[in-house]
This record gives sequence, structure tokens and C-alpha cells, in this order.
Amino acid sequence: MKALLMEEYKKFKYTDFPDPKIEDSRDLLVRIKASAICGSDVHGFDGSTGRRKPPIVMGHEAAGEIAETGPGVKAFKKGDRITFDSTIFCGECFYCQNGMVNLCDNRMVLGVSCDEYRRHGCFAEYVVIPERIAVPLPEGLSYEEAACTEPAGVAAHAVRQTPLGLNDTVAVVGSGLIGNLIIQILRASVSGKIIALDTDASRRETAKSFGADAVFDPAENDLQKKIETLTNGRGIDRAIEAVGATAPIKTAISIVRKGGSVTLVGNVSSNIDLPLQQVVTRQLSLYGSCAISGEYPIALDLMARKKIDIKPLISATAPLSEGDLWMNKLYNREDNLLKVVLIP
Repeated sequence: MKALLMEEYKKFKYTDFPDPKIEDSRDLLVRIKASAICGSDVHGFDGSTGRRKPPIVMGHEAAGEIAETGPGVKAFKKGDRITFDSTIFCGECFYCQNGMVNLCDNRMVLGVSCDEYRRHGCFAEYVVIPERIAVPLPEGLSYEEAACTEPAGVAAHAVRQTPLGLNDTVAVVGSGLIGNLIIQILRASVSGKIIALDTDASRRETAKSFGADAVFDPAENDLQKKIETLTNGRGIDRAIEAVGATAPIKTAISIVRKGGSVTLVGNVSSNIDLPLQQVVTRQLSLYGSCAISGEYPIALDLMARKKIDIKPLISATAPLSEGDLWMNKLYNREDNLLKVVLIP
């Protein structure tokens, strides 16, 4: 088969690669129809994360058609249209048994190579996955849209991790791909005000188009006053931070009311400077949100019912053979791209 292989950091080669083989009776061989580039792929492009050690076929956001099933497969057949979780969980450990598959002790992520394991991913014509991570596609949902189920699931999990109350005002800090998906899910789920914050004017406009009631630049001098005006002088009830760096996390903490909460889903920086005194003296709750834990069906249903509109967030669709070009564009932050989908 053809695959996009990262031979060394910051260098991809579109090349012949060994066909993956079904090794377990419950495995599926999937013909990839669309595979999206994730921010974590971009962050791993230069080796800074330590989780994309070459040589590796990256890619974990994908959708396709089942080409072959193992003899023990029960829920799927050849020709079925599916997407699948990016995390291969064992289904047997404490966390899996307690419904927290994203925290599986034996988890592997497709397209990741680190000290613990190497698992080639979906920037290829075919991939083999266990049946337990596969999810059928709704009628009418394109493969390109379905390839973006993973970030929609990440957004849905972050919303589920947030202790939302009726009519809560929610701020989404960071209006990139995940932030805009969170806004759409919030719009379909809560009745309070939704406020988006981003330093980029075009992304603020995108957030408004997806249902944000108000948008602000976090660098505005009178931001706190504007927030208080919108919230009867109290501040935001819940904030969801979708960047993962010191400045936006400080913004999220500063705008929530006393007793409020901040959900951290962004993961750009491994360490941040945390304003501990604000958290303690204002009795704030911090929630971490990791990947996805059963939200794929929710995300697909919202997408099929057009509660989540993925299409405006797909900046480009390109052949897999052009993957090196588009990865470099994303890495260099060219053209304000949100999501690029590659077609094998």
C-alpha cells in the first residue's frame, strides 16, 4: 500500500509500505477514505513532544470502509462505513472496567511512536484496528466529515467533564478547531450565554458564526469589566480552556466567578505558570479533560443532525501524496488553517 511515512523529523515521504495484516480474530482491516491532520501530529512533527519518533506513519483521525474482518468479528461486516476511536484501549484494566477507557493502563494511540510502543496510523491506504474501537457512520455523513469525529469527540468529552448547570454562562478560551466545536456543542446543550475569547480576529468571527453570544480579545484592557457587565457583576460560571498555555489558562481563571470552574482540554504546553492563590482563595475547581471516553456516538449524532457543522472548519482537502506540503503549512501556521483532511 501507499503511506505517508515520517522518515525523520520534519520530513515526510509518500512511499510504498507493508500492508497491515489482521492478527487477532476481532480485528478489522479498514480501507481509509479520509484522514485528518491533528494538532498533536503537527506538534510531534519536530520531535518536541517525544511521541512521534520516526520512522512512523502518523494519523489517528480517520474514517473508511471495512475491507476485511477477522473470524471473531460480530458487529461489523465487509463494506460497512465506519470511523474509530484514536485510542486503542484494552477493555480489561480497572479504568476500562469503570468506563474510563481514555485512561486505560494499556492505552495506545494510532500513529504514535514513543518509548512505550509504536503503532502505525492512518496516513495510509489501510489500517488494522480492534473491533471494539469502531463506530458505524450515520447515513449521509461524508468520509471527510467523519474523519473529524475525533476532535468533535474531544470537544464533547470536555463539555461532559464540565459541571454545567441550567443557564450557566460559559466562556470558551481559544477559538481554534476544538474551541469552535465546543461552542457548537454548548449551543446545542445549554441555555446560558456563551462567550468566546481569542487573540485572532478572524477566529473570533468564526466563533460568533457558530453561536457565541459575545466574543472578546483576551488582551483587551477592559476585559474584566466587560465580562462583569455580561454576568451581573459576578463573572463566568464555567470556563473551558482549549489552548493549553500559561496566558490563556490565566485568562480562564481570571474571568470565572468565585466558586466557578475551569476545564482544561488544551495541551500545547507540558507545564504552565498557575496562579495558585486565585484558585485557592476564590475556591475554583479545575477539571482535566483527556481525549474521548465513549463520546463518538454522541459526536456522530450531533454531526448527522447538523448540530455540529464540520464543513466550515475543514480548511482544505488534499491527496495523501501532498501530506508533506500541508503538514509544513500547518506547522508554520500559514493561511490560518483549522483542519486539513488527506485523501489516500
